[in-house]
Amino acid sequence: MGIADFKERMLRGDMLAGTFLKTASYEMIEILAPSGLDFLCIDAEHAPFDRARMDACLAMARALDFPVLVRTGSNTPPDILQALDSGAAGIVAPHVDSVEKAHALARAGHFGLGGRGYAGSTRWAGYATRKMADILDQDSQTVLIAQIEEPAGVEAVEQIAATDGIDGIFVGPADLSVGYGHRDVDSDDLKAALATCGAAAKAHAKAYMTFVGNASQAEALAHHGLTMFFIASEQSWMRQGATAEAMGIHSIKGG
Repeated sequence: MGIADFKERMLRGDMLAGTFLKTASYEMIEILAPSGLDFLCIDAEHAPFDRARMDACLAMARALDFPVLVRTGSNTPPDILQALDSGAAGIVAPHVDSVEKAHALARAGHFGLGGRGYAGSTRWAGYATRKMADILDQDSQTVLIAQIEEPAGVEAVEQIAATDGIDGIFVGPADLSVGYGHRDVDSDDLKAALATCGAAAKAHAKAYMTFVGNASQAEALAHHGLTMFFIASEQSWMRQGATAEAMGIHSIKGG
């Protein structure tokens, strides 16, 4: 269960657990890869990943044959290309709120006329050690996920999910709730959006996923057809663990 079969597992609906990586350190990949998680997602949108730090993390991921996605800071072709060339298993593209943006993502993330630029000298391609045909065949492993974070994205999700080259639909509950004018993630609008996006993902055989704080929240949402969960972040887990142990020590009665 490595990088090569990650997309297959995702599309057949295996229950997959991952987390967002906020700390720009390759040691975090090394620590979390044997944890039982199925994937990680480098958060280059909301955390301080420059190209060099992202490259180091993806080098470790490739060395360990562990699937690591990248949520790009923007959906521009250069951002997508750099993440994939460095070895990302795929892209989580934020704020895909139209079919035009979905088509642009699919084009930038795959080879073809006007699409992903070809280079055989990258880490992803094996540093000029492989035949061009083999590298082009590997493109089928690339995962492209459209993040639905605005009401307009929900309205367009049927067309987004129908787009060739898009492999998954990711509902972003926080941004979507804010877009609907709410101050929490427990609204009827969000529940309706989850149902709408789930129906579109199922109709077009795309993976369906969201962000949750923990496994209990994931279980409560699974009835929407969700099978892939981005659970909190390594920073949240470190803080929660530290807080729990500190409280335990502070509660000890001295002799």
